[in-house]
Amino acid sequence: MIKIPYFSALSTYFSFGLLFVFGHVRDFFRKIFDFFHSSNLQVLLFFCFNKISFASGSCRFWHNSALNASVLCVNDPDCFGRPISSAPDVWFDIVHRYSNDNNKTMRRTSKVTRCLNLGSYNYLGFAAADEYCTPRVIETLNRFSPSTCSPRVDGGTTTLHKELEESVANFVGKPAAIVFGMGYATNAATLPVLIGKGGLIISDSLNHSSIINGARGSGATIRVFQHNTPSHLEEVLRQHIAEGQPRTHRPWKKIVVLVEGIYSMEGELCKLPEIVAVCKKYKAYVYLDEAHSIGAVGQTGKGVCELLGVDTADVDVMMGTFTKSFGSCGGYIAGSKELIQYLKYTSPAHLYATSISPPAAQQIISSIKVILGEDGSGRGAEKLARIRENSNFFRSELQKMGFEVIGDYDSPVISIMLYNPAKIPAFSRECLKQNVAVVMSAFPAVPLLLSRARICISACHTKEDLLKALEVISQVGDLIGIKYSLAGSNKQHQEQGPKKLD
Repeated sequence: MIKIPYFSALSTYFSFGLLFVFGHVRDFFRKIFDFFHSSNLQVLLFFCFNKISFASGSCRFWHNSALNASVLCVNDPDCFGRPISSAPDVWFDIVHRYSNDNNKTMRRTSKVTRCLNLGSYNYLGFAAADEYCTPRVIETLNRFSPSTCSPRVDGGTTTLHKELEESVANFVGKPAAIVFGMGYATNAATLPVLIGKGGLIISDSLNHSSIINGARGSGATIRVFQHNTPSHLEEVLRQHIAEGQPRTHRPWKKIVVLVEGIYSMEGELCKLPEIVAVCKKYKAYVYLDEAHSIGAVGQTGKGVCELLGVDTADVDVMMGTFTKSFGSCGGYIAGSKELIQYLKYTSPAHLYATSISPPAAQQIISSIKVILGEDGSGRGAEKLARIRENSNFFRSELQKMGFEVIGDYDSPVISIMLYNPAKIPAFSRECLKQNVAVVMSAFPAVPLLLSRARICISACHTKEDLLKALEVISQVGDLIGIKYSLAGSNKQHQEQGPKKLD
């Protein structure tokens, strides 16, 4: 649970209030100017549409009002969707943009700036050219093609897809696996075929949007438990098992608990051992999303199960993506052979979507071999040691400086709390001025009061890179006033201590 400083909460509410008022004032004057500059037909349509139902009117309100997330993007478009013109390596090229219409549209220029990349999910550094992976990917591109142009059940299954599924299953410690061409669709398309009407889904309150949409599409009853709180999960399970299905009170056909290995906006590790124990007690299935943890944590990169000492046999469905630690695209589901066979017959992402690109599949296979040391070198172990060291060092130094940092040690996702929406563009622009690129997270991606800057650490960041980033972030933090904590006062920092770079 994030405790917001009283003054920060007050000023944040005040800022959103001003934004709300400004939005209505702007909309009012826009209507007046549109009235005098529109044709008679447009004016007639304007008055007609203002007579429609409240529901439609509310949609228009959310489209125009300043509380819509898109308004933040319209007012500060330079802070979001910045185009790059190079590989998302430790340093990359950001393309400059300008606007001639008060930020309604942004136009690209030919000017680029070389910036330190603190935003990409390049956890192990495979997103850039690699001495082992890249030649094999190029060879695969020449042998096959950029795309299979077909779903898996038609002509979209190659020898690489079979090899990839075997590699993933062995890597995560499950009997079988199935791969998909998109990570988001892996959750969104799989959950509706795993559970349906008469089933109960219990989801962590901070689960990713793909999990939320997949759960909604299933038709099952959905209940939420407090973020990463096994005791509340047990309360919810006990209550709904006792009550049964709505109206009929029949026993649930199936109960599935949905959690993430590392929560993408918080950088917190799932309390998996406790959650698994609760699910065993109440005979509920465990669905684990390891999008941000697989390949990035654990002694050999095998995710939170390895890191926290959980037997993979106790996790019924293991999901992950290839876009973070493996420098590719797509996602996977790993589980029993019966489960995977069932998904091959029922999952729309397998039956109807184009299969994962052969070069992308080869990139994953090659990167897994590097992680496991099967390339004949020790680079995989070095990368895993380096990302852990880099992440812990960066987190502890930020805490020393007085930033409000959330998340756990060993996690490569580090969130710096900003709270106030006005600090979002200020932090982003000031960092960019000093050639440091960061990603900002605001409502609705995070709760209204909990705006933040999300830092993603890479194994390829050098000590000099991290020190430069810390220096810039410290200066910007002083400038915009976001050092909410006293240096060294963070409880987690006191208990675990800083992790120093050699």
